[in-house]
Amino acid sequence: MQLCIFTEPQQGASYEHQLAQAQGAERLGFDGWFRSDHFLRMGPGDPLPGPTDAWTTLAGLARETSRIRLGTLVSSATFRHPSVLAIQVAQVDAMSGGRAELGLGTGWFGAEHAAYGIPFPERRFGLLEEQLEIITGLWTTPVGEEFDFAGSHYTLERSPALPKPVQQRMPLIIGGGGPKRTPALAARYATEFNIGFVGEDVVAAKFDGVRRACEEAGRDPATLRTSVALPTVVATDDATYLRRIRAIHADPDTFAEVNIAGTPEQAAEKLRRLRDLGADRVYLQLVDLRDLEHLELIAAEVLPHLR
Repeated sequence: MQLCIFTEPQQGASYEHQLAQAQGAERLGFDGWFRSDHFLRMGPGDPLPGPTDAWTTLAGLARETSRIRLGTLVSSATFRHPSVLAIQVAQVDAMSGGRAELGLGTGWFGAEHAAYGIPFPERRFGLLEEQLEIITGLWTTPVGEEFDFAGSHYTLERSPALPKPVQQRMPLIIGGGGPKRTPALAARYATEFNIGFVGEDVVAAKFDGVRRACEEAGRDPATLRTSVALPTVVATDDATYLRRIRAIHADPDTFAEVNIAGTPEQAAEKLRRLRDLGADRVYLQLVDLRDLEHLELIAAEVLPHLR
């Protein structure tokens, strides 16, 4: 099982905070560092320093790390034209030496679109479908050939389909709880299907659903990675646990019901159960980027139980 760090910089983190956490995650042996792609803080707390752009951040980290995987969980189809996004991701992949991964979804946070004047259509699934077709089409068109596309949302004419990613098949993450269309899209386009913020019974059901979608599409389900993303708070004493819970404005009475929580032993047991359900990768959501001791504790006392 791979273990990645996943964070939410829109909650109040500078590039320097993200750099420190990403470099720490690399040094401590985690497999990846992923960030959300949002432009507005959610919930209470200090909004400063304000948002950072996900792909600008990842471009910087690509040059300041050497091993760890880097990506979004997930970018919104409403934020960027798919051709521009394909170029951005391919460039970050080159800048990192082939370590970039793209998570892409429909987008859901209407308030951030209103705050920054970004169009937020009511129906966005068609937008996502066309973006997936365009992005993968641009990346897989042979060098020297051109890519054309005519859809309801986008039209491309005689695109040179450049640049290409360094990786032969660019990792593409699709996730969500939709019962039919999301698994079908994952089976068609994705290298990884992700489900987050749900209990183990739902994880099992969603994994079963996407495996069936692969079989219906004529794809071997074993070729699709399955992953889980969950908020994570680990501590060796009650006082530190409560401090970490409060720092992310979570409810200490309910946090452990679904999430990765408690002592290192309890966290490891939760991760083992997720592995038994079929999770190939787990994203540990650590929202408080300044708490590097939290990262070090997980590396020292949880990671060894999963390796």
